[in-house]
Amino acid sequence: MGRTRKRSTVANRAIAASAALILGGGGLVAVNVYASAGEGRSGQEQRIQNAGRQMSTIDCPEVANELTKVPRRARAAVDRELARMDTQITDAYKRFADNKAKLERDPKLTEKKILKPLKQKRLASLKKIRSALKRAGHWQKSLDSLAPCTMRPDDDSTNEGDPGGGQNGGQGQNGGQGQNGGQNGGQGQNGGQGQNAGQNAGQNAGQDGGQGGGDGGQPPGNGPEASDFVDIQSIEPNIQQPQPGEQASTGNFTTECGRNENGLFNSDNVIAAPGVSNGAHHKHDYIGNQANNAFASDDDLANGETTCNEQGDKSTYYWPVIRLQNGQNEADANEDGGGKDGNVGEIQTPSEVTLQFVGSAVSKVTAMPRFLRIITGDAKAFVNGDANANASWSCTGFEDRQLKDKYPICPAGSQVVRSFNFQSCWDGQNTDSANHRTHVAFADQNGQCQEGFQAIPQLKQRIVYDIPPGPGFAVDSFPEQLHKPITDHGDFINVFDENVMNKMVDCINTGKECN
Repeated sequence: MGRTRKRSTVANRAIAASAALILGGGGLVAVNVYASAGEGRSGQEQRIQNAGRQMSTIDCPEVANELTKVPRRARAAVDRELARMDTQITDAYKRFADNKAKLERDPKLTEKKILKPLKQKRLASLKKIRSALKRAGHWQKSLDSLAPCTMRPDDDSTNEGDPGGGQNGGQGQNGGQGQNGGQNGGQGQNGGQGQNAGQNAGQNAGQDGGQGGGDGGQPPGNGPEASDFVDIQSIEPNIQQPQPGEQASTGNFTTECGRNENGLFNSDNVIAAPGVSNGAHHKHDYIGNQANNAFASDDDLANGETTCNEQGDKSTYYWPVIRLQNGQNEADANEDGGGKDGNVGEIQTPSEVTLQFVGSAVSKVTAMPRFLRIITGDAKAFVNGDANANASWSCTGFEDRQLKDKYPICPAGSQVVRSFNFQSCWDGQNTDSANHRTHVAFADQNGQCQEGFQAIPQLKQRIVYDIPPGPGFAVDSFPEQLHKPITDHGDFINVFDENVMNKMVDCINTGKECN
């Protein structure tokens, strides 16, 4: 496993030269700020990418979104094949990245060497999924149309070149989340970055020294790039919250579970890819339950240790790690989920983590069922689009300004903040669903749950990092997602004791503040 490091503020500022915005010719030049000691190309070739529409990633349809019903008997087989399909994309992306210059000159070669073999593997997996569903008594129409994938340029993102980048209504079913409402005031464009030239001008000095060493490892051009960052001071305040009604539940419950000081990481995902090692292809921080890995059963979680002060909270809370891209490899540079999957750099321990459960703006809340699973955000949002994207990025002192598809450049003395506001409506029956989403939902812009759903305590996570100002960090991701900020996501499994959950509900419904 990779080990965690926490640098002092002074040390952080000293290594800010690891990344830079390069301004020239009256515009912004795309920069690969992935300063990895594992990259072997020359500094100039590594950093500067053609500003044109070069192919940069593989775009495949998301099969899980088309599986409206998966019987319990078929769940394990289906989940294994879905995870296998993620691995197929990862392997294809690596082959593309290793031969990118050659393949971009010959689209027919790309089709022959990358896309056609990938399609054949996906067809085989789709056939197995359909067979598993049939054996479980569920008829599923052909999924073969989901097999073909395409190559796409980085600048073809649904979130770039569009002022606002689709910020509103980003959750699909929620009709406009409170935390995202109004975020279309320029955040999807590069305007405002030019004013950072002075702040970042001195950051070029150390970049050549940080990127040239080593051989093999991280495929070049894996992201992020300069256009993925924006000065938080250039964003207007954009937070809108529903006004509490007469029946609102206004209390809150805070649980303290640490910051992953003990360095528990793995690249599994027991929700989306149970029973599959390295199912996430990126590392997660874990706090709370310490038994969480791909093979953990509900009984394992119930009997696990917890880092939470309240020992009745054995819930598991996890999210992708953030790495400092300063040219220094973490200890997992040669491991799955680390360097083998394009995630290179020093894993950063948060300076602060807040886990708070809050109520509904329009009603009382009901207890969550034990082992309820919730994923918020979308690890594949760069190619899937922003329908399920939900993480917000900001800076301390500027948290009335939230970003969704950009990383913040924070001023000196300010820290990077990641926020996750989880779904707060439950269907009253299921602890999980076929696509791990439809059993829970977001309230609408007025705070109301849709018909058939009931309000539950809403988990709000706030994670703070003391990292250098400027574009020198990134969230772990699937390789083909290019470390885009919009791919950030959080996972939660409720393993509260019944008595503690009832205390939480009572505190929230009676307007108290509890912990």
